[in-house]
Amino acid sequence: MSIDSHGAVPHGAISSGLKQPYHLVDPSIWPLTGALSAGVTMVGIVQAAHFGTYIILYLGLAGVLSTMFLWWRDVLAESRTPGVHTAIVRLGLRYGMTLFIASEVMFFVGFFWAYFHFALYPEHVLGVAKPSWPPPGITTFNPFGLPFLNTMMLLLSGCTVTWAHHALIAGDRKNLIRGLALTVALGLLFTTCQAIEYSEAPFAFAGGGVYPSIFFLATGFHGFHVIVGTIFLAVCLARASAGQMTPERHFGFEAAAWYWHFVDVVWLFLFIAVYVAGQGGTTAG
Repeated sequence: MSIDSHGAVPHGAISSGLKQPYHLVDPSIWPLTGALSAGVTMVGIVQAAHFGTYIILYLGLAGVLSTMFLWWRDVLAESRTPGVHTAIVRLGLRYGMTLFIASEVMFFVGFFWAYFHFALYPEHVLGVAKPSWPPPGITTFNPFGLPFLNTMMLLLSGCTVTWAHHALIAGDRKNLIRGLALTVALGLLFTTCQAIEYSEAPFAFAGGGVYPSIFFLATGFHGFHVIVGTIFLAVCLARASAGQMTPERHFGFEAAAWYWHFVDVVWLFLFIAVYVAGQGGTTAG
């Protein structure tokens, strides 16, 4: 038995007396524009790589960013519509976010797999009897310099976002805003420090071999996730300042906090495996 958009039972149907608890989204053009923009972006990447033409790439990126902004604007408006996000819908959203983070875990597993494959069996790279890892000629980072500072900042940001979450549950809006503001600031500081680290890297991504390739891909994609998480939390900060979150209804903040804790944990693994355990005989100052 179906119910139309106005909550009425179609003519001739027999009502069970139960109101449908699920939420069917309104028709939207954003999935189509997002797919088309992503396709244009891929064509633009090919054009830029082979012919040095960037106009198609810029158009595709502009389309992707515009779609993201407009689509998420509609999602936020939907979340504020009374009666739309029922308890069972919020449960489904939590399942969806959990599966998304699980897929992100497997994304980084691929990088760790590649790193440990060459770290444990470096003869695949060097083809010599007594190979070493990192390969000869690679100067690695000092893990207890800027990487350690980044680690401390991310761990502290995990504490501040948890502080903000507890404040939200307790109805303490002032500390909610303080905790979120500190978390966003720490995320921006982490990104800034990683940019400085890249600018001072003792090896280059292009033509440097396996070690630089895996290093920049793993830490670079993690940095991208930090930027996304910072934007996510900044939106939550704006919504909290506008009074759009309550102790009972704040799934958007929960999803952002889960994502941020995932980013924290991935960085810990990167710091231990790549920076500390992967430290070579020669390290940068």
